[in-house]
Amino acid sequence: MGSKPNVSLTPPMADCLAIQQGVAIRTVSQPRSNSAISVVHPADLSSKTQQTPGSLRLSAIAAMHGIVSSLWGGIFVVEPLAKTGIHHHGEQDTVVYVLEGEACVRWGHIGEHSATVGAGDFLHVPAWLPHQELNPSKEHPFRWVVVRSTPEPIVVNLPDDFWTATEPKPIDRKRQ
Repeated sequence: MGSKPNVSLTPPMADCLAIQQGVAIRTVSQPRSNSAISVVHPADLSSKTQQTPGSLRLSAIAAMHGIVSSLWGGIFVVEPLAKTGIHHHGEQDTVVYVLEGEACVRWGHIGEHSATVGAGDFLHVPAWLPHQELNPSKEHPFRWVVVRSTPEPIVVNLPDDFWTATEPKPIDRKRQ
């Protein structure tokens, strides 16, 4: 079952594609895109990124690894029976995929909301939302893959008493 190249492609598209055994393969990058795939191996992950007490962030997709991207990506770990400090990520949206373990995530103006996430779940944390992660397990850490909407991670650690006041505290929306 042979395939013929699509000769109806416009010239700019035809310049970007090569036909090999009936399959289109991109041979040059599109404008404003990188021209190489970057691989970061587990041994190359770096803890030299912003941290929140009670957790460990390891950067993977970041400028420190020589990767030019509009996103940041890495691994997030919380050990058994630990909890993170209350924090937010400024203007960044965060998408999480839970690799292993279980976590309780609290959020809101006074920590009034919570959800439990486990392996296989996705989680979206909107920009500026104060939140905290708690690991209820006595034996197992939880590990997440984290992707953020800007290339440099933003971590704004809030005071331990942030949620204990009777009035919600305002969030300073200036980049810190």
